[in-house]
Amino acid sequence: MPDPSTYRPAVGSIPEDPGVYKFRDPHGRVIYVGKAKNLRQRLNSYFADIAGLHPRTRQMVTTAAGVEWTVVGTEVEALQLEYNWIKEYDPRFNVRYRDDKSYPSLAVTLNEEYPRLQVMRGPKKKGVRYFGPYAHAWAIRETLDTLTRVFPARTCSNGVFKRAGQIGRPCLLGYIGKCSAPCIGRVDAEEHRAIVEDFVEFMAGRTDLMVKRLEREMTAAAEALEFEKAARLRDDLGALRRALEKQAVVLGDGTDADVVAFAQDELEASVQVFHVRGGRVRGQRGWIVDKVEAVTTGELVEQFLLQVYGGVDEQTGAGEVGEAVPREVLVPELPEDAEVYAELLSELRGSRVSLRVPQRGDKRALLETVERNAKEAFARHRVKRASDLTARSLALAELQEALELPEAPLRIECIDISHVQGTNVVASMVVFEDGLAKKSDYRRFSVTNGTDDTAAMAEVVRRRFARHLKEEADRKDEQGIAAEEGRPRRFAYPPNLLVVDGGAPQVAAAARSLDELGVVDVAVCGLAKRMEEVWLPGESDPVILPRTSEALYLLQRVRDEAHRFAITYHRQKRSTSMLVSLLDDVPGLGETRRKALMKQFGSLKRLRAATVEELMAVPGIGRRTAEAVQAAVAVPAAAVDAPVEEPAGEVVETTLAPCGPAERGTPEPGAGDIAEVGRVAL
Repeated sequence: MPDPSTYRPAVGSIPEDPGVYKFRDPHGRVIYVGKAKNLRQRLNSYFADIAGLHPRTRQMVTTAAGVEWTVVGTEVEALQLEYNWIKEYDPRFNVRYRDDKSYPSLAVTLNEEYPRLQVMRGPKKKGVRYFGPYAHAWAIRETLDTLTRVFPARTCSNGVFKRAGQIGRPCLLGYIGKCSAPCIGRVDAEEHRAIVEDFVEFMAGRTDLMVKRLEREMTAAAEALEFEKAARLRDDLGALRRALEKQAVVLGDGTDADVVAFAQDELEASVQVFHVRGGRVRGQRGWIVDKVEAVTTGELVEQFLLQVYGGVDEQTGAGEVGEAVPREVLVPELPEDAEVYAELLSELRGSRVSLRVPQRGDKRALLETVERNAKEAFARHRVKRASDLTARSLALAELQEALELPEAPLRIECIDISHVQGTNVVASMVVFEDGLAKKSDYRRFSVTNGTDDTAAMAEVVRRRFARHLKEEADRKDEQGIAAEEGRPRRFAYPPNLLVVDGGAPQVAAAARSLDELGVVDVAVCGLAKRMEEVWLPGESDPVILPRTSEALYLLQRVRDEAHRFAITYHRQKRSTSMLVSLLDDVPGLGETRRKALMKQFGSLKRLRAATVEELMAVPGIGRRTAEAVQAAVAVPAAAVDAPVEEPAGEVVETTLAPCGPAERGTPEPGAGDIAEVGRVAL
């Protein structure tokens, strides 16, 4: 563990100017970025007596191996540089507004010819109007179910929309009046867009105009003795009023504002945000954030404004603009440089943004409501944290003791191999930090040379750590100082413990690859499935952990996650190879058209379900070729009722390829995967 005194800058060498500083770990990775009005005063506070530091500050300075700084002219420049470096390096110890899920929004795809109303998560897209975020997807669907009676815009996917147009028959929503059925020409594109624009205006808060318009139309229909039309308008008016009742009016002046509140202790803080649009609460969102040092509420507000609106938020992806900036941001305490942050928000919005603390009236009452929600959320989290933190800390401590490691394995990587009788060999690498999965660092490998478990394991370990050594060398200059250019690459950060799925042979293969590369500071172990034995390199007997051991539970979670990730990639590759082989003999289907089919449908199952018309929609595919493709991929009649046999000698393990990051939301192994499900420890 590094000693802060070993890298403390010489007395008087730190300037007293404003600037931005970075702490780096022994591998050169940036682990913390901060800004200061006075660099000397700020940095000296980190090198005080360790016992008196905030717990997370103590962990940060003992993890770091060096500090460097950049002097700037003004505080605004320091803020901008800090913002850019947080986006670039994603430091581990900076406060991060992250959640275990992305919050859904109600999206209107105005960039399409026939706009669609739908639930959407993830990064914001150009040409799409968003309302929310909402706490639950069912809340959006409930709103849509009510409003599509009045605004019958389409909510179906592009595939359903296209099929309905081909067969000339709308879906159920078209029959019951909750969709205007533009798919069959019941309304044209302009009429459908007018319906969608009315929906957008209603959701944007212009509700009174819509209600008054419907009342006028209902009265006019009644006077004209069109009683059926008047009854329908009456029902539409009732549906609108029911939708309005579900959205309480909290600000009578129709303000667009985000109201932010915090509840905190010395280690973490709970953040709650109410999104108010048109005076009504349109959505709610919450985070639990780690505090690296003893920060004030104003400093938490700084980080909130920088990350959520500035685009560092993980939900939207680094470098992209985060949540839409409202006209007002109401906070419990202003940051020290409130004018600077208000200027930054105004630039992001394109018009003036007010950043202030409400003192009285409805806005103050709403802030107090948000504060109560933050306290309740924090109380629930503290109950959960007490057990989770204790269990994870105990698991890491037990692993350190059982495997005789010099320090607790804060970063664990696990490699698994998956193949069927030596074909389609793949591998996965999953990463756990502080006992929790870090999916952004997952990797998968296509194995070319290994035909069995041990050879494949040796190849994957060699490739992973050869990449680590190369990237580490690339990030050093002639004096051994980490280079400034580019975002730190994931392979440049080695694990404390490498876990392989298997017994002594797999562990020996991994250890040989590390020895060949000269990597001596990474511990290796293997977890055998049959008796859950832990194998170490060069040991004739395994380490037996108690069945109730938290360390064993952690190793099992790591191993099972690696297995799941590998199996997903293996199935994908096996399905693709099967699809290619079936299409090889189709006359008139060259490589370009075959790739177009694979890109369009993605899997053999979807290709088999496609109609001739859907196949012809792929560029270059005519009717004859489409019919030939359909015949080539069709399931033989004799095979439909044939019993399913498991392939003999199937070896199921896990793999990763340096071709891409972790897949999110991948399905768990199905009930029919007997050989694979059997890996789960009882």
